[in-house]
Amino acid sequence: MKSDLFSSENMAQRATVAGMTQQNAKSIKYAVNGEMQARQGSMIAFRGDLQFERKSQGIGGLLKRAVTGEGLPLMSVRGQGEAWFAHEAANCFIIDIEQGDSLTVNGRNVLCFDSSLSYEIKTVKGAGSAGGGLFNSVFTGHGKLAIICEGNPIVIPVTPDQPVCVDTDAVVGWSAGLATSLNRSQSFGSMVRGGSGEAVQLMLQGEGIVIVRPSELVPQTSN
Repeated sequence: MKSDLFSSENMAQRATVAGMTQQNAKSIKYAVNGEMQARQGSMIAFRGDLQFERKSQGIGGLLKRAVTGEGLPLMSVRGQGEAWFAHEAANCFIIDIEQGDSLTVNGRNVLCFDSSLSYEIKTVKGAGSAGGGLFNSVFTGHGKLAIICEGNPIVIPVTPDQPVCVDTDAVVGWSAGLATSLNRSQSFGSMVRGGSGEAVQLMLQGEGIVIVRPSELVPQTSN
């Protein structure tokens, strides 16, 4: 058979080193030699001796998820082999988190990560109910984290003299050291007249970066 489909850029090659690599813009390849963590249901293919087990969030995590809708439904992948991960053809990006780094990520944007990283579901301080669902996942440690984004994200620097306001439905993540609060950019009179649709944002202050997607979150509809 002959086709452009079988070009080298589409052909999966056997991994030469363990860990996470970019397969293409829409998927992540992970050469497992031990254990790693991934979003439940995100595995699209694998080869080798691998076992997939649902990971418990613990009582605290389950309670937070039940109250807020935010959470990380994870599975542990153990053994030796190669696995590919993707989610709804979203763009995939690998972030190298170094010791001392701390990154806050919305749970809906997490795809997979090294077991050397730790995460905790924490309150978005000062944000109230508009803060991305009250709780986000904070990653620390040393290792790689793969995130997903519908479209190409925008990374905006935050400096002490120039805070950044983001739509809570568009924010993907930010440097965990940034201070968060609500910003109201619409007057009461404007709200009474119907509003602009941009009444309240999440304000980030300090030194770091914020990652936003190029559209607001599309509400999930039930059939």
